[in-house]
Amino acid sequence: MNNFERPDLARGSSGVLLLRRHSLLCLAMALLAVLLGGRDALAQSRESATAGGIYLWVGGGASGYYLQYGQTKNLGITAYFDADTIRRFGIEAEGRWLEFHQTNDIHAETLLVGPRYHFNAGRFQPFVKGLAGLGQFNFPYNYAHGSYFVIAPGGGLDYRLSPRWSVRADFEYQYWPQFTFGPMSSGGATIGVRYLILK
Repeated sequence: MNNFERPDLARGSSGVLLLRRHSLLCLAMALLAVLLGGRDALAQSRESATAGGIYLWVGGGASGYYLQYGQTKNLGITAYFDADTIRRFGIEAEGRWLEFHQTNDIHAETLLVGPRYHFNAGRFQPFVKGLAGLGQFNFPYNYAHGSYFVIAPGGGLDYRLSPRWSVRADFEYQYWPQFTFGPMSSGGATIGVRYLILK
């Protein structure tokens, strides 16, 4: 998807609404997959159900990212939702808003969802993920903005502080294949926390 608009022709509300609609659809599909997977576990014996149990986490953090277009380094906030199983597979959905430390009004937002794989090593939980979704990019001096498809592999490490709280270090590479001026890359890191809301 490549939706490039000049703000003086269209204020961008349609692009933002489209991004939000697609993001909500992705989140709904992820939750549906988790719930359908959990239904089979509930139908089994207690032992096998525990082996495939679902853990729902929410979290947020501070992010620092490099954007190839404009060669800028932006700061922002990230929110994420993880649906994990004891069997090491799960789903992650995240939203990132790189709105701070802008250069010439260049900033980006992404809403992504996809599978993740993790394993436990004591209090540590390394993970890898493969996300995809929509990105919004604001061009210099607010001249234009665009909506694009984004692919984002990444990984990181969660450290369990207590049964419900963890701290996270997350690294992600983003590839924008349909960017207006040719494919663009971005990448960065997020430091944050997450909280177990359901198990």
